[in-house]
Amino acid sequence: MKKTCLYDKHVALGALMSPFAGFEMPIQYTNITDEHQAVRTACGVFDVSHMGEVSVKGNDAERYVQHIFTNDVKDAPIGKVYYGMMCYEHGGTVDDLLVYKMGDQDFFLVINAANIDKDWAWMQQQAEGFDIDLRNLSDDYGQLAVQGPDAEAVVEEVLGLECKELTFYTVKTIGDVIVSRTGYTGEDGFEIYAGPAFINDCWDKLLASGRCKPCGLGCRDTLRFEVGLPLYGDELSEEISPIMAGLGIFVKLDKEEFVGREALARQKAEGVARKLVGIELKDKAIPRHGYTVLNADGEAIGEVTTGYHTISSDKSVCMALVDTPYAKLGTELQVQIRKKVFPGVVVKKRFYDKHYKKD
Repeated sequence: MKKTCLYDKHVALGALMSPFAGFEMPIQYTNITDEHQAVRTACGVFDVSHMGEVSVKGNDAERYVQHIFTNDVKDAPIGKVYYGMMCYEHGGTVDDLLVYKMGDQDFFLVINAANIDKDWAWMQQQAEGFDIDLRNLSDDYGQLAVQGPDAEAVVEEVLGLECKELTFYTVKTIGDVIVSRTGYTGEDGFEIYAGPAFINDCWDKLLASGRCKPCGLGCRDTLRFEVGLPLYGDELSEEISPIMAGLGIFVKLDKEEFVGREALARQKAEGVARKLVGIELKDKAIPRHGYTVLNADGEAIGEVTTGYHTISSDKSVCMALVDTPYAKLGTELQVQIRKKVFPGVVVKKRFYDKHYKKD
């Protein structure tokens, strides 16, 4: 198991540690509910140093990013952040990621921890014929996510990092530190990328201030799920395309070309066999990943990708990949949970409203 630069801090705090994406990571410090509510109501900090970072620079940097990325960064302003996917030729997802426009022909890509080796090998393969300097910087950076309605004040006043001028999905550099107004919780917040020493210093200051609660990956999952954000391996995979996952807004088919474009264009035009939906159960039972979804006649028509009894809204809900004829809002479905079957209805995948600062 790999360890992040904050591993000893987590152990000293008595965090429940568990393997995740090849790293020994904190799942919770006190309990998931308390940490979840801290982010929804005040401020929490996550160690996300396990995430991967890749630098793309050179004369063809923009053209290369356009080639591997479903979103459109052509002539993007410096300081803009984009969300999208890298796809295989057949339309399945290599990974979902953030692309930061750091300068002219200078991009900073943030990829999922579990996919670093796979992504890096694929990105190197795609680099042939491009005049770029492609570097895997995953071992060079630590990363903190400071999230919640108090995040701006905490980052400015506790860490001394000026961030007020940043709007949603923008980024700036402060010396060797990268600060972006991004996150994975549905709340306002910031992600800070820097060397291990600076990340350790920030962690200590945040906890010493008493204004920011340490949060583990347990509530990171409940938070992202409530606002309908996908997790690679659950809502996206080599078999699940962005179109199937309902993320077509991040697939810009009017671009000249990108890997997987033809397959995704065909899916959008002809439709897909399965779609990702939200399901609300009429009971307190908790649907889990892999549980079978049934139609009203008891026939298997899909599987749960993620499910919880939500902390913020007190409902038993899940996201599920189901046969397209059953994806319409209001459709009555059932979820098999162990030996029992529980009725439910198709609803929107967002179970809680996002609170981003967009102005």
